[in-house]
Amino acid sequence: MKIAILGTGMVGRAHAEKLSQIGHEVMFGTQDVEKTLHSEAPDAMGNPGFSSWYSAHSQIKVASFAVAAEYGELIIEALNGQVAVSVLTRISDQLAGKILIDIANSLDFSKGMPPSLSVCNTDSLGEQIQKALPQTKVVKTLNTVTAMIQANPLDLANGDHHIFMSGNDEAAKKQVTQLLQEWYGWRLILDLGDMTTARGTEMYLPLWLSIFGKVQNPLFSIKVIVEEKK
Repeated sequence: MKIAILGTGMVGRAHAEKLSQIGHEVMFGTQDVEKTLHSEAPDAMGNPGFSSWYSAHSQIKVASFAVAAEYGELIIEALNGQVAVSVLTRISDQLAGKILIDIANSLDFSKGMPPSLSVCNTDSLGEQIQKALPQTKVVKTLNTVTAMIQANPLDLANGDHHIFMSGNDEAAKKQVTQLLQEWYGWRLILDLGDMTTARGTEMYLPLWLSIFGKVQNPLFSIKVIVEEKK
């Protein structure tokens, strides 16, 4: 499948590497192709800049947001949550009719660490994206775990933990569920309902940050255990 990944940071790279390894044709979408290809700035986790990473992954294409969105049969949106809506709005025509997997969070680092949420309580980034892209089938998922677990869930507890999903299009969610199972090996996927339920998964981020601060390890997740009715 031809897959477009919008965003070239740590999260986008984890997905690009995994999907390329299993045989998909992957294209990154970025604001400035030349600037991205020559960037040596480390990411937020101190990993090498895109140029160094790309030297070992040159089979993956890099293009503008619009070209990548046109190319992809499926879109993975791994943008900075602060700019996601504005970027996606500009390429709405190229995204029309397609499934867009939204894995971003509206993290606001303007006051330093830990970040706060710029959208919460009565709205979510997922809802804002779906509203901005009425012709696109937006599915919110994977935003409650770090990038390496998103793409490699079996590396933690042999996959015995949950990922969540929200979206208004039932067929799109069913297809994304199947892809998460086949591509990445996700075993436990909990469909929470329509896109308003993304408020809950996005507002989990403050707790995620507190847990990370305590255990000093981002490789953790959640398992939902429900008592059986007697």
